[in-house]
Amino acid sequence: MKQMLIIFFLLFAGFRLSAQVTAAIQVSDLPSIVINREVSLHIISPEPIRYADISTNSIAGDFPVDNILRLKILPDSASRLNNFSSNTPIVTIVGESFIAQYRLVYLPGTAVSSLVNILPEHIRPLDVAATSLTSPELRVHALSMLKNRSSHRIRKSDEYGISVALNQVYTIGDQVFLDITYRNETNLAYDIDEMRFKIEDKKINKATNVQSIEIKPVWQLYPLTGFKKTYRNIYVLKKVTFPENKILNVELTEKQISGRAITLQIKYKDILKADTF
Repeated sequence: MKQMLIIFFLLFAGFRLSAQVTAAIQVSDLPSIVINREVSLHIISPEPIRYADISTNSIAGDFPVDNILRLKILPDSASRLNNFSSNTPIVTIVGESFIAQYRLVYLPGTAVSSLVNILPEHIRPLDVAATSLTSPELRVHALSMLKNRSSHRIRKSDEYGISVALNQVYTIGDQVFLDITYRNETNLAYDIDEMRFKIEDKKINKATNVQSIEIKPVWQLYPLTGFKKTYRNIYVLKKVTFPENKILNVELTEKQISGRAITLQIKYKDILKADTF
């Protein structure tokens, strides 16, 4: 019986070791990308790049935009890349939900492409939380909200000829989507300084300290820009909870000199009644 158990454990350990070896990726199995000294190589990711690593000091990399990794061979470094059979340069790219690796193949004087797309067959998914959404997924949901042209407004406010309305609230997982529209009824364009989301007391007593908790959106559909007549955007917040004596204030302020400011008050029940995708 004891010998049987020993044999079983040896077989099990061998199976696990075999599985680990099978799961490992050899450098020779990685897809290759050709690079040379004359052309900068741009690797395009389907989603924002969170991390990148280049295994050689002969190649520099940067991010011109959040989903493009640009690679360039440093001056006087090409000669070191002519023969790297024993030390192949590897570039590793990590997105919001995937990891991809490539071998960099140096071919001097050869016409090469300056653009390379990360293809689905080159990526391995990461173990991200089921409630987390990538930027492309967030964008799809936000655009679907923009298609809704309903005149119903959940909350609204107006001041200085500027009106603001909360059109819709949607949730998915632990993320809250807020659809907010600003309208300018004046002939003076509105130059946005900043937009802030703060949980504050509904009623402020002058004798007590005001408790304010600022919340930063994790994503928004469009950047903050000035507007002449209408500005509509979708903002995504991490799930927030607050008591009935608190309120979520959305403050939009204008650049000086005029400095017009308008606040939209969102109640917790507005979030509790949110639709789901």
